Amino acid sequence: EDLWDFHFEAIKPPPALSRGTGLSHRAGPAGRCLLCHLCAALGPAPTSLNGESECFRALCCKGPPPPRPEYDLVCIGLTGSGKTSLLSQLCSESPENIVSTTGFSIKAVPFQNAILNVKELGGADNIRKYWSRYYQGSQGVIFVLDSASSEDDLETARNELHSALQHPQLCTLPFLILANHQDKPAARSVQEIKKYFELEPLARGKRWILKPCSLDDMEAVKDSFSLLINLLEERDFEPSRM
Repeated sequence: EDLWDFHFEAIKPPPALSRGTGLSHRAGPAGRCLLCHLCAALGPAPTSLNGESECFRALCCKGPPPPRPEYDLVCIGLTGSGKTSLLSQLCSESPENIVSTTGFSIKAVPFQNAILNVKELGGADNIRKYWSRYYQGSQGVIFVLDSASSEDDLETARNELHSALQHPQLCTLPFLILANHQDKPAARSVQEIKKYFELEPLARGKRWILKPCSLDDMEAVKDSFSLLINLLEERDFEPSRM
């Protein structure tokens, strides 16, 4: 009798093994690779946070990857600030098909460690007064401003950001503030934006990130979104208040 076959037939693999495919080694009973059965025979293996054995998953049985967390975000900013273009680029959409948002649109923006379901709201004068109707359910905020805009538009953007930071449905959420159009000659620096928008005193105690950006440097934009994802993940692990 084959000792290996006899030994493994008598061992029932743990439930976590049932998702493996056993592609890297010779298949044993029930389609499992021999290495996975050996791991089970030797006793408990080191486990990951989700309780699955690390040894066989790392070496051979490639089960499905864990699902990426999804977060619902709202993206606001004046018309012309570049919200639609930035989100479309992050979704790898063709720039030729980009049309300014007049009402609202929703995009699923994929990242390696999360999926951001971004609800982008149009920034025209007659639409901004309805922004707050779409805040419910948001887990984070993206505010895009045109750092090269006129003084009047910059003042309007400042007022809208102040309103969002103090809104009851948004005030506890993490904010990513993007000073867009940094590639334009008239663009203000991040330090100028921070001072003009009075972010230090207004947003004290809140979680916010202010970053420069432009379509010319999408890697920097992705890095900024990664920082926002970190804030969202930290919020997931905060103890709930009773």
